[in-house]
Amino acid sequence: MPYIDVRNVRKIYRKKKLEVPVLDGLDLAVERGEFIALMGPSGSGKTTLLNLLGALDSATAGTIQIGDDQLHTMSDRQRTSWRSRHCGYIFQLYHLMPVLTAAQNVGLPLRLFKMSASERHERVSFALKVVGLEDRADHKPSQLSGGQEQRVAIARALVTDPDLLLADEPTGDLDADSAHEILQLMERLNKEFDKTIIMVTHDQKAAGHASRLVRLEKGKLMSAEAAAAVTY
Repeated sequence: MPYIDVRNVRKIYRKKKLEVPVLDGLDLAVERGEFIALMGPSGSGKTTLLNLLGALDSATAGTIQIGDDQLHTMSDRQRTSWRSRHCGYIFQLYHLMPVLTAAQNVGLPLRLFKMSASERHERVSFALKVVGLEDRADHKPSQLSGGQEQRVAIARALVTDPDLLLADEPTGDLDADSAHEILQLMERLNKEFDKTIIMVTHDQKAAGHASRLVRLEKGKLMSAEAAAAVTY
């Protein structure tokens, strides 16, 4: 069985009496250690799928199994607990706390766990070292470049040592050089640290850093033949 096994998943959002289908019977299998680029036009369901895999939302129908855990059977509280242990999220706009230092931002997820101050410090230091920012630990976001802020956000996603990293347009707010550095870092996390990564992107160059490209169209996975013909 694959590490991520999504079967016949549907997601419908309801606005008053109106139903808005986003995912329509989607199937997806991802092996442990893969780096997947998820592409598709706006409204195709990319971010919705990412939120389901990260246990930020629940499917209307279908099953989602990650490792030995069945997300579709979990309560909100169980999904929150699962996410804190197994999943790291990387956003386009970093979502760093401006009044906190880089080290303090990275350490925020560890507040959910019981551990000593020395262990917390060790984990934060290691995460910052992995992303090459150990010398910026005491800097606040306003003292960092956009690329450095995203590295802090990646360190924050890594600090709990999750199996799965989910990235939603992680280079969308960066210049070309910073974006390239972030994508190289994500490749390293995949290859050296064996992190399974699913990255939503609109950028074909960014997708080229992944080991496999998956395309969505109107809430469904496109066939390999159809995906090969797409030029967006």
